[in-house]
Amino acid sequence: MRISHPVIAGVIAASTLTGGSVAGCSSHSKPSTPTSGSTTSMHVAQQGDYTQLLIKASDINAPEPFTAGPPVNNPNGQQGAQITFTDQDKAHTIIDTIQIMLDPAAAANALDSAKAVHHEALLAKPLGVDVGVDGATISGPSPDHSKGVTMLLFTEGKAFVTMEFDGPSYALAPPEFVADVGRKQDEAIKKGLGS
Repeated sequence: MRISHPVIAGVIAASTLTGGSVAGCSSHSKPSTPTSGSTTSMHVAQQGDYTQLLIKASDINAPEPFTAGPPVNNPNGQQGAQITFTDQDKAHTIIDTIQIMLDPAAAANALDSAKAVHHEALLAKPLGVDVGVDGATISGPSPDHSKGVTMLLFTEGKAFVTMEFDGPSYALAPPEFVADVGRKQDEAIKKGLGS
């Protein structure tokens, strides 16, 4: 199951009603003079290229290697980035989406909305996981029972992250694997945004 972009956009839109408007680093902000200690976070803020926050295929520790599709900056007009990873036989897919919100409160609202949407879609309760802030997984068969789906949702600062792990209907992604990939994504965001 792949949660459709309109559903994700709806989650973000719903969160903005309670948490302010979706915004991030503005490309209209005053340019700053880089110092000798300038960081990736300054580059991300100045350029608005959020694809630098995404993990790489080499960060995914699995028995069969994953390859990355092309990263997408600001998917569906929302500030952030998205990338899809697939294994060799295309039986397993990881869809990694980062949304950059106005502030941590807006990211938390987006997380709460997403938990409700995925709880309803997968007919499963969110379970806490030690990834990012308020990390949760929701696992179950896709509505058409064609795939096993595990959603990992968390925030880090003003970033709201959705990682969808799709695989065969008879096997959900192992929790320790999901957490490991999620922690690597969380670290990349901390480094990239300086949070």
